[in-house]
Amino acid sequence: MARKDDLICVGALSGAYGVRGEVRLKSFCAEPEAIADYAPLLSEDGRQTYTLRLTGQVKNGLTGRLGGVSTKEQADALKGTRLYAPRDRLPGLPDDEYYHTDLIGLEVLDTGGGLLGKVTAVHNHGATDLLEVRGAGLRDSVLLPFTLAHVPTVDLGAGRIIADPPEGLFPDPDDKGKTA
Repeated sequence: MARKDDLICVGALSGAYGVRGEVRLKSFCAEPEAIADYAPLLSEDGRQTYTLRLTGQVKNGLTGRLGGVSTKEQADALKGTRLYAPRDRLPGLPDDEYYHTDLIGLEVLDTGGGLLGKVTAVHNHGATDLLEVRGAGLRDSVLLPFTLAHVPTVDLGAGRIIADPPEGLFPDPDDKGKTA
């Protein structure tokens, strides 16, 4: 069984498509159809294996057949299941690209070395990836744009990101108790 840190989330099932066991799925791959190249896919804990054959495209996703799923009820029961591939099946990335799973848990430091928090999630709502950062000095999580301008350095080996966040995104520790 693959170790959890050796698995990369490549997609998620979003329910049944039709009545004959086909599924709707969202691919998180740069080329959506490439998800089939990494099959058989695994559940998050690595215990369940899914063969996959793509059958078509729908708005915001793909359709496909999973081995062992032949009814609408079986397909619906898998809704929300995230699909993983072992890291060694995936292509290597250029120096300036990262798998989201590798960013989660990294410390985020400002350009002066001050700790801003840790990356707890990576989101993408269209324009660019956003790093969700949580930390002791933050009341709520902060969404940091994952652009070269705001995140000039990602050092996976050291487990940290150097950030130059937009003005006002993070609270200024020197402003405690000051009024305008």
